[in-house]
Amino acid sequence: MIETGNTQEIGDLNLAYLLLAQRLVREDIASAMFRLGMSRELADLLGNLSLTQTVKLAASSLLLCRFRFDDHPIVSALSNGLKDMGLQQAHAAILMARQPAHATN
Repeated sequence: MIETGNTQEIGDLNLAYLLLAQRLVREDIASAMFRLGMSRELADLLGNLSLTQTVKLAASSLLLCRFRFDDHPIVSALSNGLKDMGLQQAHAAILMARQPAHATN
C-alpha cells in the first residue's frame, strides 16, 4: 500500500508536470509534442484543461509523466562526459526523436 506522504509527493509531481506540459503546449504545440513525447490529441487535451481539471487529474496516486530513460543509448548520451553540453543535448534529442509519440488510447 502507498503511504500518504508518497501519494502527496506523487500528486505534487503530477501537478508540476501538468502545469509545465500545459505551458509548453500553449506556447508551441509542435515543440511540446516533441519534448514531451506525446501525440497531438494528448497535447490538445492537456492544453484545454481548466485549472480545476488539472488539479483534479494531478491528485491521482499514479505518476502521470513518463520517463524516457528506458533506452540505454539515451541514458548514455545524457550521462557521458562530453565537454560540449550542446552536442550532448543534441545527441540525446536525436535519440529521443526516433521514439514514437504515445497515443492517448
